Amino acid sequence: MASSPSSSPPAPVYLPGGDFDLVKILVVGPFGIGKTTAIEAVSEIPSLHTEEPMTQAAASVDDLAVNGKTTTTVAVDFGRITLPTAHIVLYLFGTPGQERFRVIWNDIAHGALGALVLVDTRRLAASFEVMDLLEEAGLDYAVAVNQFPGTPAHDLALVRGKLDLEDHTPLVTCDARDRQSVLNALRTLANHLVSRAGDDSP
Repeated sequence: MASSPSSSPPAPVYLPGGDFDLVKILVVGPFGIGKTTAIEAVSEIPSLHTEEPMTQAAASVDDLAVNGKTTTTVAVDFGRITLPTAHIVLYLFGTPGQERFRVIWNDIAHGALGALVLVDTRRLAASFEVMDLLEEAGLDYAVAVNQFPGTPAHDLALVRGKLDLEDHTPLVTCDARDRQSVLNALRTLANHLVSRAGDDSP
């Protein structure tokens, strides 16, 4: 009896030919905000994740009830996406959201052009620490409100005020599970970074 053929691995997705800018982007936010999900949803290559099971030992520093999470990123998430119309290839690095991983965060942030900050309207204050880190590093960012199932919609002007965002900082909504939604948020960030680079030109 012949054995059934094994499924073939996906074909590799190579970098596009031509004149593309290669850009390092951080995907950041507090614990349990959807960073791993967003990178997995949008990456054109098999995304890399360094998640480990959470234990009761983390209860004193992490909210183990957040979104029913049972794992947490302990090093980095990585993915890649090409924006052909903008001639940009984005390398996406998801960073741990907890303060105890700050040393790793600093290393990952080195060389990044900007960041997409994911926030949850149910716990906006949890995002301040990450935004402070970005501002300390001098990185521009856009903010995306991750629309978790069952979360009520909020006026973005109200969210902007609660987060105390600068007028120029983009604020959008997205669903971290949906590829097109995350792509739209990344395009918003890319346009913002191009605009800010123009502002800094002599």
